[in-house]
Amino acid sequence: MKLSKIVLSAAALLTINGSAFAQFQNAEKAVEYRQSVFTVMSNHFGRIGAVVKGEAPFNKDELAKNAAIVAMLSNLPWQAFGPGTEGGKAKPEVWSDNAKFKSASEKMQLAVADLNKAAQSGDLDNIKKTFGAAGQACKACHDDFKKK
Repeated sequence: MKLSKIVLSAAALLTINGSAFAQFQNAEKAVEYRQSVFTVMSNHFGRIGAVVKGEAPFNKDELAKNAAIVAMLSNLPWQAFGPGTEGGKAKPEVWSDNAKFKSASEKMQLAVADLNKAAQSGDLDNIKKTFGAAGQACKACHDDFKKK
């Protein structure tokens, strides 16, 4: 549980101080940053998915740690989508329809926060339910804003 508090505190600090991290040397560095965050987030989300699908044993402490990491990371990539950071796997719609993109990112963050709450409770049925909702939020954003 202590790790969760540290991770959530770090996420809050990064969110509050996001403008300090919003400066990238160039678009390439922003793309590298956001892709790195999404890669690590996907890895930890996948670990939860393996438990939900019955492919890995349920260890409530490990699952809770993974969910806390995903929740913390879900706050990070958005600052790397500012003006002049086009490229990578992001579709042009990220910038041309930024309000829709921002709304999708917020929905994902809320779904991941719900997953984290469920994971911290250790209730596997609720974890499965919230995992599905988080996965759908991720998929919706990928469908609209990520190049295949």
